[in-house]
Amino acid sequence: MTNDVRLMMPFQFEQLQTLTTLLEEGTFEKTALRLHITASAVSQRIKAMEQAASQILVERTTPVTLTAAGTVVVRYARQVQLLDEDTRRELHAGGSGDSGEQTTTIALAVNADSLATWFLESIAEVSVSHKLVFDLHRDDQEHTTTLLRSGTVLAAVTSTPEPVQGCTSERLGIMQYRAVCSPAFARRWMIGPDTLDRLGRSPMVNFDRKDELQRTFLATHSNDVPPTHFVPTSADFARSLLLGFGWGLLPEQQCGADLKQGRLIELDPDHPVDVVLYWQRWNLKSALLDAVTDAVRAGTAANLH
Repeated sequence: MTNDVRLMMPFQFEQLQTLTTLLEEGTFEKTALRLHITASAVSQRIKAMEQAASQILVERTTPVTLTAAGTVVVRYARQVQLLDEDTRRELHAGGSGDSGEQTTTIALAVNADSLATWFLESIAEVSVSHKLVFDLHRDDQEHTTTLLRSGTVLAAVTSTPEPVQGCTSERLGIMQYRAVCSPAFARRWMIGPDTLDRLGRSPMVNFDRKDELQRTFLATHSNDVPPTHFVPTSADFARSLLLGFGWGLLPEQQCGADLKQGRLIELDPDHPVDVVLYWQRWNLKSALLDAVTDAVRAGTAANLH
């Protein structure tokens, strides 16, 4: 049997559903519970797909991981599921069938700062109007395309302008960041707009080890490597700066009120850091994905530069 793309077509819908559920749940046992079948049935469906493709699709690790071939099939599976849902809704809108209160899950990748500021408000209404539930995956804006490439998500907020293969990319706007710290921290470490060279010796707060914002800003002022706190949630990151743990960069939407009220001071007011955000989504005609995209566009128009 050859590795021809036509081998994709004989996959049954329940097999494709099983593969995507296995990726989401991580184990055969949890997948079986969610699909109300046995773990043996899950295994048989995956084996049947691997026989059809003549390739291993799933590495039997805990949690399971996809092979390169499995990634290709998962992308196909999610597209089939999305088109199936669009078709079901169109038929119901035309008076055929009964969708009842059934909801559709849409998986998206979003950076933490967008989640903390504008993104949830943007998609709230479309969640209600289209009966959607969102499976949101948080990652740094420089890394969300990895989830898109793997087929884990249908769309992503990213700082990468080049579209992932099979996707479209459009510019959303600029998220502007300000370098800030508490007044007490500034006094303790004697830092401010005129003493930015001391930042490399002053404790810094980073979101996680993927976060390059603080390091990029620091590189323009100092070659030193400061002691660093890691605070991996957006709200707690902001709170750590208010509490004087260190200095760091916050989105304008997150620090504006604290700057006005004097709870934070800005270290370099003339040089905010701009991060351009893009919306990448599968290049697939889908009413549901179009509705989510429209909601994201509206949200960025109101919140980003």
